[in-house]
Amino acid sequence: MNAPSSAPLPASPEPSVPALLGGPLAVAGAAQALPAYQHELRVYWEDTDAGGVVFYANYLKFMERARTEWLRALGFEQEAMRQDAGLMFVVSDTALRYLAPARLDDWLRVSVVPAEVGRASLTIDQQVWRGEQLLTQGRIRIGCVDALSLKPSRIPARILDALQARPAAPARPGPDD
Repeated sequence: MNAPSSAPLPASPEPSVPALLGGPLAVAGAAQALPAYQHELRVYWEDTDAGGVVFYANYLKFMERARTEWLRALGFEQEAMRQDAGLMFVVSDTALRYLAPARLDDWLRVSVVPAEVGRASLTIDQQVWRGEQLLTQGRIRIGCVDALSLKPSRIPARILDALQARPAAPARPGPDD
């Protein structure tokens, strides 16, 4: 499968209300700026069921990888945050909508767009694309917690500052780039 094009991702005309929460579905061709981050990956045999279709729970893994790489692109490694500040991010809520299946060997692009930034949590809209086809969309809420007690904690100011100051990061190059 060829790598996806570098065209901007189509998006919902009302980005504040994702389709999975009652808003309109993303429509191919709708104009939008690039998301805050894009992560690309290949679908491997281990990601699929016996029919070669991506197992539904693996979309959460793909989204987790994209969020981790997004934070890394902002200059924050989660293990360093845990060791140095005693803080970590945990998922507190997920909502996903599956629109079309990904299959073995597909090249996917996973977007990360911060939707809401609070003092102790982030709500992130994510989409999984194969080329120009939207496969899955989700809204994930992550909370910052103390690594030992798992009680809520404020997100470090340097992370909040980076979220407000960073321009959109470029997509990672695909295997054919």
